[in-house]
Amino acid sequence: MGVLEGRRALVTGGSRGIGRAVVERLARDGAHVVLSYRERRGDAEDVVAEVESRGGRAVAVRADLSSVAAVRSLVTEAEETLGGGLDILVNNAGWAVSAPLDEVTEEDYDRIMAVNAKAPFFVMQYAARRMPSGGRIVNVSSLNTLLPAPGVSVYAGSKGALEQFTAVAAKELGPRGITVNAVLPGAVDTELLREANTTENLAMVVSMTPLGRLGRPADIADVVGFLCGPDARWITGRCLRADGGVM
Repeated sequence: MGVLEGRRALVTGGSRGIGRAVVERLARDGAHVVLSYRERRGDAEDVVAEVESRGGRAVAVRADLSSVAAVRSLVTEAEETLGGGLDILVNNAGWAVSAPLDEVTEEDYDRIMAVNAKAPFFVMQYAARRMPSGGRIVNVSSLNTLLPAPGVSVYAGSKGALEQFTAVAAKELGPRGITVNAVLPGAVDTELLREANTTENLAMVVSMTPLGRLGRPADIADVVGFLCGPDARWITGRCLRADGGVM
């Protein structure tokens, strides 16, 4: 029996990359998982099929997290699908635009803030209202909040807000026995990373990493899985770097 047997989990942005790896890890540990996706229905269905082929349970739900109404609908549907509540929430869905400060449009700003800060805030709010003692909330942030780079001003700002939400929520929900933490991935080898970076940029990141490689989605998923499990019961309000020691 897995350490998360009987636990009910919601993972936003669970159709690929880090989100997919998180869904697979939580399901492998025994959780019944609802994963959200925005556009990639085929990818989401592939995740469900992979989980079920290994004896796990997962359900994919489409949701555009740029609106609070969609957030509320997602949490409601997830709770109903999972039998009336949530024990685990992983806020992984995100949006990024890389552009110099003077080229960021209002549309870019609003979209990034809506998906990366506003959506997880209200997902936490709605989910926490009925989350029982022993609940776990994990927010996926970014190493860019500690090591900012040109072109990520709004993205880093949105993730900085998410980390502050994490700290305050940990204090507010702690008396109810709910932990709230954030994971800060470094460069993780995903489709999105390779689309946004040149080979030279990726090589530079590897050279800054003591472990000598890019991260893999499973590297981050295993940290998230730990924070969702019973062994992390005494950890809350923390922003945990998972970056291979990059410096």
